[in-house]
Formats: sequence, structure tokens, C-alpha cells
Amino acid sequence: MTTPYQQQPQAPAAPQGPPQGHPPVPPPAAQPGPGPQPGPPSGQPGHPGQQPAQQVPPQAPPQGAPFGGFAGGPGYVSPIPVRRTHLGHALAAEWTKIRTVRSTVWTLSIMALLVFGIGFLVTSFTSGSDYRGTSPVTNGLFGLMLGQICVITLGVLVVTSEYGTGLIRTTFTAAPQRHRVLLAKAMVFFTVSFTVTTAVCALTALLASGVHSGPEVAEATGEQWAGVTVGAGLYVSLLGLLSLAIGSLLRHSAGAITAMLGLVLLPTIVAPLLMISESMKPLAETMMDYNAVNSLMTIHQVSAGEDGTKQLLVLAGVTLSALIAALAVQDQRDV
Repeated sequence: MTTPYQQQPQAPAAPQGPPQGHPPVPPPAAQPGPGPQPGPPSGQPGHPGQQPAQQVPPQAPPQGAPFGGFAGGPGYVSPIPVRRTHLGHALAAEWTKIRTVRSTVWTLSIMALLVFGIGFLVTSFTSGSDYRGTSPVTNGLFGLMLGQICVITLGVLVVTSEYGTGLIRTTFTAAPQRHRVLLAKAMVFFTVSFTVTTAVCALTALLASGVHSGPEVAEATGEQWAGVTVGAGLYVSLLGLLSLAIGSLLRHSAGAITAMLGLVLLPTIVAPLLMISESMKPLAETMMDYNAVNSLMTIHQVSAGEDGTKQLLVLAGVTLSALIAALAVQDQRDV
């Protein structure tokens, strides 16, 4: 018995033959079916219409790791020789930096031009009778008063230029012992500045003594020759080293240069004003004796008396204190 909702089964339609007058069409070739697909993992029911996940082949170990182990794993030996770093590596790196940047060439060239150029002009416009009380080897003093500013600027830029460009991060990544980096900078800078300054001062003194010679010209003693060459170079280089320490503490080029210019120029300007007050006169006299201009004059022995040893010792003490403070702070900072 059938209900209205049930459908009677229909007989399959008879296959139709080709039209009359045409040859029979051959059946299409059988297409290759897809290959066997991997079934679902054991324990998990398969879902119809869902493709199984493809298995990722295991990664091969990196090349160079012996016994199939990964780099850094147990039993790994690096094919690259590993050497422990030391201060010599830092010195080589800082020497490469200071001799390849433009600031070194510009500042030292201008310093040499000022010292030798002004000394040459003074020598050209004077005669032998002008040197009865002093020796012509002191002619380099006038240019060195301005040339010291160039060395101060270079001392600041040796440190702060890397902070300004952000390359200090790369430096500290390559050399995690930061005090070693600062010590290498100080050693390389002091060597370069002392060598160049002493050579320029010696060349200027030789020129002046060669042009002005005779019985009316005062002869320079060995102590005076040492003062106008080694003493002058040492004083200016210590000023530059102090600038390097201040730059490391402040980490800012403009701020460090301004601070050093104030330290060099302010005592010369303020000391005469303090002489007005009787209570401030001892301080004013001390500032007059140990400011940069008077110290260079004392080292050059323009007038008979001291040889500038006190001024050199005071500047060396101040520079050493600032450098120790910079080394102590260097390892405590983030960058």
C-alpha cells in the first residue's frame, strides 16, 4: 500500500543510441583516479569533506654541527677559532675609528694651521732686537692659545659622536666591557693629540729660532725647549683628555664643548672681577695662576720664574679624577 507522500520508483531510462547515419562514438578513456589519501590519525574519527593535514618532514640539523647535533648543543665544536678579547683589540678598533673620521683630520689640521701660521706671522713681523729678554722659540704660544680649542673639541667628539649616531650600541655589543672601550679611547686620543701637538710646536720653535739668531737674541735653554715642545703638547693633550671624560659623563656634544669652553675661558674673565673684593682676592689669584692661558705662558717660560710643573700637576689631577668618574659611571648606565 502506498501513501500520497511516497514516490513510486521510476524505471531507468533506456540508453539512447547514436543518431542514424553517424558512426558510433567510442567511449571516453578512463581517467586515473586520485591516489590513496592518508586516513585520519588513529583514535580520531574522520570527517567527510575535510582534507587530512600533511605531515611536516623533520628539519635537518644545521651544517657544521658534528654528529647531527645542533649548534650550541652538547658536543658541538665551532669550526671558527674563538679568541678571548683584550685591551689590544679595543685599541685597534679605536685607532681605526679616530684615523678614518673627518673630525680628526679637520680639528687637528686647523690646530696645526693656527699654531704654525700665527707663529710664522709673529716670526715674520719681528726682528732680532725684539727678543733680548726672551727667546723666539716661544712664538708658538700665541697660536696654541687658540689651537687648544680644537683639541678640546676633538676630545669631546671622540666619545659623543657615537652617542649622537647611535653606533655606541654596536660598540658596546662588540665589547661588553665598557670601561675597556673608554680606556682605549682615552689612550688612543692622548697619543694622537700629544704627538701632533708636540710636533707642530717643535716645528714652530725651530722656524723661529732659525730666523732669529745672533748675539742680540736670547738663547733658549734645554729646559725651555722641553717646555715649548713636550710641556705644551702635554698640557694641551691633558685638556683634550679632560674633554673626553666630560663628554663621556654628559654624552652630549654641545653640552660637553660648552662646559669645557667655560672651564677654560671663565677663569681668565672672572678673576680680574674678583680682585675688587679683598675677601675674594686669594681665589682670584689662584684662578689667575692656574687658568689655561697663564698656564701655557708659564710652561713656555715667557718670564723668568716657574717652569709650569705645578700647572701640569694640577691639570693632571683634575683630568685623572674626571676620567675615574667616567670609568665608574660607564658600567652602570644602560647605554
